[in-house]
Amino acid sequence: MSRPGTYPLGKVSAITVPVELLIWAVMLVIWWILKDQVPGFRFGRPEVLKAQLVGPVMMLLFLVDLAWRNRALKRFADDGTRARVVPGLSGTRVLLRFLLIRVGLSLVIAALASPLHGTRIEEVKAKGIDLMVCVDVSNSMTCEDLKPSRMEVARRALSQLIDQLRGDRMGIVVFAGDAFVQLPITSDRSAAKLFLNSVNTDAVGTQGTAIGAAIDLARESFDPNTTSGKAIIVITDGENHEDDAQGAARRAIEQGVVVHTVGMGAPQGGPLPLRRNGQVTGYRKDRSNNTVISRLDEQMLKEIAAAGNGLYVRATERSAGITELLKELRTMDAQEVGTYRFASLEDQYQYPLGIGLLLMTIGLLFGDRRHVRPIIQLPA
Repeated sequence: MSRPGTYPLGKVSAITVPVELLIWAVMLVIWWILKDQVPGFRFGRPEVLKAQLVGPVMMLLFLVDLAWRNRALKRFADDGTRARVVPGLSGTRVLLRFLLIRVGLSLVIAALASPLHGTRIEEVKAKGIDLMVCVDVSNSMTCEDLKPSRMEVARRALSQLIDQLRGDRMGIVVFAGDAFVQLPITSDRSAAKLFLNSVNTDAVGTQGTAIGAAIDLARESFDPNTTSGKAIIVITDGENHEDDAQGAARRAIEQGVVVHTVGMGAPQGGPLPLRRNGQVTGYRKDRSNNTVISRLDEQMLKEIAAAGNGLYVRATERSAGITELLKELRTMDAQEVGTYRFASLEDQYQYPLGIGLLLMTIGLLFGDRRHVRPIIQLPA
């Protein structure tokens, strides 16, 4: 039981902890419903949802702050004096204020995670360039000197590139020891996204790194009748053991096709993990039973880009270099190739953001004392 003129810390704690657990239970149920029961729903930035962990921290700080206030009030005066000096302290009001701010902040975090649902049909006049992307899918791309792996960073780069292409047409070539057209050149971004799921180290059975063959195949995949700018982007670690990649780049530039390269990996390199059921069980060995170390060959990639009159960029965990490449691609000649309609998911952030800010504003304006009418003593 709280003393007069203090906050009922015991009662507030007994309510706050179960309510926090209830909030998490509700959030998990909502997450399950949205993820599995609502078709087409997703978060554009799901990593932001990790910030929801601030909720339990807020609860702990709230209870500690309440205990500190009670301690300060007890030092300030005795029970009788406190009851007269600070009347009307309400545990209910201070708890309600905290919960309004707490729930409001959770909704704001959900809004920042960019909830996407519903489709918006956009019609645009397509005016752009033709682009072929050659993606290395050899075993060396499983190296984890780029986290989570070179292959995942390459897929992320390709996804980012697809998202930022509007009127451009794009195709995908995958290569290891051989090269294959994974996606013929197209302006359909949804198809490109679909084919992106099959770009992995199992896509080509023959191991190796035939960069030259990939460049030649990409060059031959362009429509010879188009007058728009044409470019090839090679995404690889540069460990070429198969052919003359620089010669292929020179053949491309002779036909007006620029060749850019993106380096995946680090010069110091790393081992190639062996996995079973998603767990690393060891690392690849050579015939002498030494661990195979795969290293980024930056010099070769720079030479390929120079031969193809293109740009070399090195991918990192923070940036795959797509922004730099896009700036370069936008300097090329573009032609109008038609009018296209495409559907994109609509951002629904405004609803949780509006409700969250409203709740937080109400909470900040909410007092922690009941209104107590002053006792007026009439003169005798």
